Amino acid sequence: MWRATSSCTYSNSVHGVGASSWSGSTVRTISSSGVAAWAMCFADMASGKPARDPGRLEQTPRRLGPVPRDTRELGSAWLTYQRHDFPLPSPELERYVSYYWDVSWDYAEPYRQKIVPYPNVHLTFQDGAAYVRGVASGHQTKVLAGRSGVFGVAFRPGCFRPFLHASVSTITDRSLDAREVFTDLPDRPSVETVERCLLARRPAPDPRADEAADIVSMIVAKPDLTRVDDLAHASGMSVRGLQRLFAEYVGIGPKWVIRRYRLHEVTERLAKGAEIDWASLAVELGYADQAHFVRDFKEMFGETPTWYAARY
Repeated sequence: MWRATSSCTYSNSVHGVGASSWSGSTVRTISSSGVAAWAMCFADMASGKPARDPGRLEQTPRRLGPVPRDTRELGSAWLTYQRHDFPLPSPELERYVSYYWDVSWDYAEPYRQKIVPYPNVHLTFQDGAAYVRGVASGHQTKVLAGRSGVFGVAFRPGCFRPFLHASVSTITDRSLDAREVFTDLPDRPSVETVERCLLARRPAPDPRADEAADIVSMIVAKPDLTRVDDLAHASGMSVRGLQRLFAEYVGIGPKWVIRRYRLHEVTERLAKGAEIDWASLAVELGYADQAHFVRDFKEMFGETPTWYAARY
C-alpha cells in the first residue's frame, strides 16, 4: 500500500517557483517551501535536445532588467491555475524514492514557470512519453499553456545510481528516453502502476548509494556545514573521495549541494514571513560578503534575493 499526502494546491510558501523537493534517510516529509517536485522534471527532451512544443523547457537568460512582472507569480495568484499532489512511496521503495508528484494546470495565456534545481533525478510522464531527467545544475523556465499535467517520480539524492547502472553524472543537465533505463513502463501512469514497474526493477541494496543519501541528509540537517572540507571531515572521508562519491551517485558535486541547501535556508525564512537582514544572513550562510551571496543566489534562482522575495 502506498501512503499519500492529502490532495492540495501548491503551498503558499513556494510562490510560483517550481522546486525539486529534498528528502533523505532521516528526512521523510516534504518541505513546505520545496514541495514542487515536478519542477525540475518537465523533461520533453531526448538526447539532450529540447522538444519544440508548448511545454518546452528553456534555459533562463542570465540577465535581469527592469521588465514588468507577471502578476500571476505574485501574491500566490498562481494558486488559481495549478494543482499539486505528492503521494509518498510504499515502504518497499522508500529506500529509493523520495515521493511521487502529480501536477495539473490550466492557463488561458502562457505562463513562464520558474524552475529551481535540487539534487534529485526524476522520472516523468507527460502526453504519452516518459523521460529520465538528470540533476540540473541551474535554473530553467517551463512554459505552461492550456490545460495539461504531468506525473513524476522524485528519486532520493544518491539513490538512482542502482537503476542507471552508470555514473549519475553522465545524465546531469540531460534528459533521456525512460525506456533506456526502464522496461514495461505504464501507458497510464499512477502511483500504483509506476510502483509496480519500479518494484519489478528494484535493484539490490547498494551501501554506497545509502552513504551518499545519508551525506546529503547531513547537509540538509546541519546548516552550519558550509564548506566541503568540513563535510568531508564529518563524513569520515577525504575531500577527493567525497567528490568521487557525489559524481558517481548524486550527479553533481558536494560544493553545489551545500550551496543549494544553504540557499534553501533563505526561502525557508521568506516562507515564514521573516524580516531578513541580507548582510547578516550572508555571513551566517558562510559567505565572505553580501556580494558573493547575491551572486550565488542569482545564479541559482535567476533573480536577486530582493526580487525573489517579492513572490512572498
